[in-house]
Amino acid sequence: MTTVRLLAAVMISACLTACGGDGPINQACDEPQRYQEVQPSKKVQSPDGLDPLNEFAEMPVPGAEGAPTRPPGSPCIDLPPSIG
Repeated sequence: MTTVRLLAAVMISACLTACGGDGPINQACDEPQRYQEVQPSKKVQSPDGLDPLNEFAEMPVPGAEGAPTRPPGSPCIDLPPSIG
């Protein structure tokens, strides 16, 4: 019975250790992120002999013009809001 308990304790500690990270999560978004460096490119063209793409099925991505600036040290948008 003690072997089963020892094995269970090792398995539980291994599972809890796997949930940990290698450091604190950086919650500030002061440095530019990779997705902010994306540049618009030309539209996709269908090759010769194929039907042209439906331009009404495109999904335009709006720009961020007029968006308020975030204060320095504010948390990232992709994190959920704090409770309480």
